[in-house]
Amino acid sequence: MAYTDPGFDLACELGVATAATQIEGGRADTIWHRWAATGAARDGSGPDVACDHWNRIEEDADLLASLGIRHYRMGLEWARIEPEPGRFDAEALGHYRRELRLLRERGITPLVTLHHFNDPGWLSEEGGFLTADALPHFTAYTERVVSELGDLVDEWITVNEPNIFAYYGHLTGTWPPGRRSYRDLLAVYTHLAHAHLLAYGLIHRLQPRARVGVAMHLRVFDPVHQSNPLDRAAASSAEYLFQGALMRALCRGRFLAPLKQPKGVRPGRYYDFLGINYYSRSIVSGPNQLTASRVPVNDLGWEIYPEGLVRLARHYSTLYPGPIYVTENGTADAADAFRSRFLYDHLRAIATSDLPIERYYHWTFTDNWEWAEGETARFGLVELDFRTQQRTVRESGRFYADIIANRGVTPAAHARWVAQQRYRTNA
Repeated sequence: MAYTDPGFDLACELGVATAATQIEGGRADTIWHRWAATGAARDGSGPDVACDHWNRIEEDADLLASLGIRHYRMGLEWARIEPEPGRFDAEALGHYRRELRLLRERGITPLVTLHHFNDPGWLSEEGGFLTADALPHFTAYTERVVSELGDLVDEWITVNEPNIFAYYGHLTGTWPPGRRSYRDLLAVYTHLAHAHLLAYGLIHRLQPRARVGVAMHLRVFDPVHQSNPLDRAAASSAEYLFQGALMRALCRGRFLAPLKQPKGVRPGRYYDFLGINYYSRSIVSGPNQLTASRVPVNDLGWEIYPEGLVRLARHYSTLYPGPIYVTENGTADAADAFRSRFLYDHLRAIATSDLPIERYYHWTFTDNWEWAEGETARFGLVELDFRTQQRTVRESGRFYADIIANRGVTPAAHARWVAQQRYRTNA
């Protein structure tokens, strides 16, 4: 992709995003620790060490500050905070208070995620979010966290990517708890959405001025043949079942078929910002979802499709108007061969749009334990040696720091970090 003028200004604030299970290390009893102990991750690794962030919070806060980052999305490990039902760990809460203070002292604003795929093991034994029994547990956890940490946090994400958590854990069975049931998928959709609605109201009662939202995984679904009405219908159905119906429940409290309206839930507005996690698009042919041919792809084979970010933001902000946060966007690129171009193309798409995108959080800060991919998928602006825990800023990280410092991309930065990079394409 070539531009006449490679430079551009950027109005939105830039940050980075992380998740507790993926970076902290330690033996928290989560569904992921239990699942990884069976050797289920691609490389057989687990989150017991990860980035050892739990023991390196000051080092990592200093590294964030050195890159000029002023917005940091972080997660909390529910199983650390509540290791048994109803028993809250003061030491764990104190640790998170210290981390939040370290960030604040460096001028970094935290955006805190309460649930990022990380059910405690004890909750999974009770069925997790398959049943409504999870709701009082989640609200009690939310109330304790906000009461203990709310003086240091102004912005909250209740649930991260409920559709992904439900889809891989309860339909395809490739994530814990490894179930394969369409009925279970809909149950988890419903209960996670209901959990968000309850948490949204609770947080606002405790912190009336807080900003609260969900980080939703949104994909572009395009028909393989635009002229084929069956392909168009299949793409529309895929979009609705994967994200559209759930977005209506999360943002408006309206549970449309195939979801069922929970008792006592009233329609309303349940978001203060529209949180979008965007990575790629799917090409739909009948019941199948494919990757387009001869398109740019990353290390995981995902299509790199920058214009999709703005397409989705425009569509969903029409339905749910208000501030937009890009709560995740990044790419797997172990060689750092095209990440700077990826950043450039996605940020330029934002800069040249007229959308109210206030924040952009790059996924991610350092390489981490990437769920089912283990240590094999490298998304970090900072390279991590998992054996030594050495952190090394990649050239894409230096480019990102330059964008932050200049509030946009200068022609010189484009020439240094972007101009020579090329995407690779699939067959």
